Amino acid sequence: MPGKLLWIINPLAGKAAIGQHALACIDLFVQAGWDVTVYTTQRCGDARSAARERAPSFDRIVCSGGDGTLGEVVSGLMDAGVSIPLGYIPAGTTNDFAASLGLPKVPVQAAAIASGGQIAALDIGRFGTQYFTYVAAFGLFTDVSYTTPQSSKNLLGRAAYLLEGIKSLSQIKEYPLRIEAPGFSTKGTFILGMVTNATSVGGFKGLPHVAQAQMDDGLFEVVLLRRATSLLDLQDTLNRFASGSESDSGLLLHFKAPWVTFSGDIEAAWTLDGEFGGAVRTVNITNLHQALPFIIPPPEKESAAQPPKLP
Repeated sequence: MPGKLLWIINPLAGKAAIGQHALACIDLFVQAGWDVTVYTTQRCGDARSAARERAPSFDRIVCSGGDGTLGEVVSGLMDAGVSIPLGYIPAGTTNDFAASLGLPKVPVQAAAIASGGQIAALDIGRFGTQYFTYVAAFGLFTDVSYTTPQSSKNLLGRAAYLLEGIKSLSQIKEYPLRIEAPGFSTKGTFILGMVTNATSVGGFKGLPHVAQAQMDDGLFEVVLLRRATSLLDLQDTLNRFASGSESDSGLLLHFKAPWVTFSGDIEAAWTLDGEFGGAVRTVNITNLHQALPFIIPPPEKESAAQPPKLP
């Protein structure tokens, strides 16, 4: 039976539109029998603290914000060591995690799912002592999500990421690394690395090398891009990546693994779920198999009638 529900909201996420739908979502939760408490985040890291300190007193947590806010809530639940079902109302710029789960973009429709009972245990990534829900990455374009001003994200949406990314092409950083995983070992100079557990990355669904990701199989999709000798070679490899073809030059590597270790002599800046995750020389990234229960959309044949779209 429904009990106490904590709704953690980042009011600034995306275009700050969640406020227009909050009352309708709360009303839906109450109609479903939930006793609702709302907490609006006040600063970076606040969602993690709220989840860690408050979650043990609730029967369900719902998060509203972007992928970074969701990552904070997940980290707080992992910190607290509690297994409380987590619902998600996406309100960010790209919402990769929601896209991978098939959650609707309309807040009241996502709230209807979050108030329901379809629960699945999904994998969580551990990055050293930190956690992430769907991606840890370094290198080419990966700093765009946390260096792009929020005002630009709100105004331009996904285009803001691309505009900021174009600025970085002339300053591609290279990272000499040794990379190890079960049954896999390589070393070389890399310009991009992604360890992901989602079918949507950077707001783009269907990238062939991650489209096959399963969010509950205990395995990451690992994608690595070696240093190119020319921008033409790099462009060709990126085109092959987007189309799912293997690179003839061997620049592109892709494999599945339950854990992977990156070791180097210089620090690499990592992004975790679109937020800055720190600069490290060595890190072990581990898949925590089915570590946290999430509220997911029901199978289509079992779906109830969707609530009407808000004007």
